[in-house]
Amino acid sequence: MVVPHPRSAGRVKRRRFHRATFAAAGAYNIAWGCYAVLDPQWFFRLSGLPLLNSPQIFATLGMVLGLYGLLYLEVARRPEHGWPTAAVGLTGKVLGPLGLAWLIATGVWPVGTVVIVITNDLVWWAPFAWYLFDGWPDCPAGSGLSARMHRVAGARRGCRSGSTRRQGGRRSRNGRCSSA
Repeated sequence: MVVPHPRSAGRVKRRRFHRATFAAAGAYNIAWGCYAVLDPQWFFRLSGLPLLNSPQIFATLGMVLGLYGLLYLEVARRPEHGWPTAAVGLTGKVLGPLGLAWLIATGVWPVGTVVIVITNDLVWWAPFAWYLFDGWPDCPAGSGLSARMHRVAGARRGCRSGSTRRQGGRRSRNGRCSSA
């Protein structure tokens, strides 16, 4: 017997928007990955970096990004089950620019290389974060990080402190505060 995910009974908020976002992210990553495999020196020519002696390394990066595209398409297909994949994706989209910032700050790469993180990472931060917020998995009341995140989210939504997981001593129906 298949046990449904806790969110499968209810749909992720703004489901249509999130499905479109991850369909676009999936298509983009697959296209970017295929192009990196077909022409692994394009980025180096564009940014003025010396061409690689082993372009297979960049082609391999393209294959990995293409595989992420398949995962994003799965999130688009079943957004109620994609939270872990999107969390890993957003983590990579945050760490990538941090790594590039280090390379630029230390003079290893020129500032012109920032173009790669604009379309690969930065434009996806807000929609991925919005999905993660809307699709936050329900966890038992009072459970560590989840409870703290729901309190923060509740405060931002105008809920009273502590009302995001329990109401009147009982757990609320959907685990979130009511607008009352």
